[in-house]
Amino acid sequence: MTDAPKAPEGTAADLLAAALHLFGRQGFAATSTREIAARAGTNVASIAYHFGSKEGLRTACGAEVARRIGTVIAAATSATPGSAEQAARQMEAILRAMVGFVAGAREAEDVIAFMLREVAEEGAVLDAVYGAMIEPMHRRFCALWAAATGREAEGEATRLMVFSLVGQVLYFRIGRPVVTRRMGWERLGPAEAARIGDLLAANLHSLIARERLP
Repeated sequence: MTDAPKAPEGTAADLLAAALHLFGRQGFAATSTREIAARAGTNVASIAYHFGSKEGLRTACGAEVARRIGTVIAAATSATPGSAEQAARQMEAILRAMVGFVAGAREAEDVIAFMLREVAEEGAVLDAVYGAMIEPMHRRFCALWAAATGREAEGEATRLMVFSLVGQVLYFRIGRPVVTRRMGWERLGPAEAARIGDLLAANLHSLIARERLP
């Protein structure tokens, strides 16, 4: 078993936080190293010292996104399920953890903004995060779906189903201004995220019951 990546510390952590914020809101090309250093409270030379270049910092941001989301998923994932019911409960735990982080956690703001921009640009960082976190997470969820329903883990229908389940979570982040306005919520915080988690869990179990092979 490989050790989980360590959280950055000190100036490196400050630079990553600044870059995630600025890259997510302005884009990589429109963000200068001076802006990043100023927000981090350090000098421009520290970017080269810790990351080699601005591009290296961007790559490190991708790794940090994978680490943070991977930590959230790992905390909700137990050992290989021994029954269909255990697999279903593990999927529910993952969905609840995801919606709690993506939609309800303030510390996720810059992480999600950064990744949405990287997805739109389809750059090298997306490739790296896809390989390190997105694909393995998706395969894991597909395996759990197969264990819960008896369906083929890598079948097209299973892969699409998993995307639809995860997509529900992402909608509540991307469409948050619409959701809060329509729901009359001042914000989408932990309490609101928990209510969304209840709904997604109910959807999940209904779909499992419908798709489970006899």
